[in-house]
Amino acid sequence: MAAKIKVIVAMSGGVDSSVTAALLLEQGYDVIGVTMQIWDTAHTKVDGDYVGCCSLAAVEDARGVADRLGIPFYVLNFRRLFEDKVIDYFTAEYLRGRTPNPCIACNRYIKFQALLDKALSLDAAYIATGHYARLGYSEQYGRYTVCRPADRKKDQTYVLYGLTQHQIAHTLMPLGELTKEQVRKKAADLGLRVADKAESQEICFVLDNDYRNFLNKKTTDIKPGPFLNMKGEILGEHKGIPFYTIGQRKGLGIATGERLYVLKIDPENNAITLGPEEAILGDRLIAEDLNLVLYEKLTGPLEVEAQVRYNGVPSPATLTPAPGGVSVHFHKPQRSITPGQAVVFYQGDCLVGGATITSTGP
Repeated sequence: MAAKIKVIVAMSGGVDSSVTAALLLEQGYDVIGVTMQIWDTAHTKVDGDYVGCCSLAAVEDARGVADRLGIPFYVLNFRRLFEDKVIDYFTAEYLRGRTPNPCIACNRYIKFQALLDKALSLDAAYIATGHYARLGYSEQYGRYTVCRPADRKKDQTYVLYGLTQHQIAHTLMPLGELTKEQVRKKAADLGLRVADKAESQEICFVLDNDYRNFLNKKTTDIKPGPFLNMKGEILGEHKGIPFYTIGQRKGLGIATGERLYVLKIDPENNAITLGPEEAILGDRLIAEDLNLVLYEKLTGPLEVEAQVRYNGVPSPATLTPAPGGVSVHFHKPQRSITPGQAVVFYQGDCLVGGATITSTGP
């Protein structure tokens, strides 16, 4: 009898990764469950409870599901790598006046690099995650592809733009064809205690959902500075540039008789420029660190739909090679294009790729 194909499932203790493991087991794979320990469990205690995707409670939920399914389960320590590649990046980007996306960094360096490397070293053919996306191979393009899932409300392709061809070829995402309701029903039918478990929405290492508190504990480099108007005149004092993001209106602590929004963050001068709502609209951006999924390289202008935030609406745009990255020209102005965030490109349901926004234009 032929040996079963081994797959290592990243299990967070939630319903999605639990059902992922169950489905692959039903499909005949040799399934091993793994929880990645990326954060000190002592730091996951809030109001007496251990919370978050790397807490003791999450580990025990994942272990309980593995026991129920009858599969091996292990905890792998990625804390040092996570500190370096995700937490230090998160802090440094805010100090640079940019707004980071830690989930994309975690996917890039932890889930689909470190975990995949570990899995392949253990003779596994694949890793698997509970992401809602469709992975496949296109004969037309001669490329492995990432496409939107059946459940558009759960679409997670935005945070997967950094996947390489090698990584897609060795990754399974069986939830791409299912809705969230179907996933919960499957978990209930299997008697998994996580069937009705609430989803975690916060940044996994910012447990009180207040990143400002986290940054204050991580660095002493946050200093007050001037709020400026578009003429460069001082309007007041801000509390530190990491505490603000492009397009922000609330929490500025300044009264001028008109609604003001954050237009520009200048880390060199520790200054923040404020202005009216119409000034936060822009139709151009420059982005760096481009990763393409659907194409091998960008040889000229390409018509795409571009999305500048996780829950944003894709908008028609022209993607053009530029020194050090790519230029994006939107056909209609976009609101609050934010340096540090990802701009992600689509053609139809398929992910073309993405990059990190560095600057914007009118």
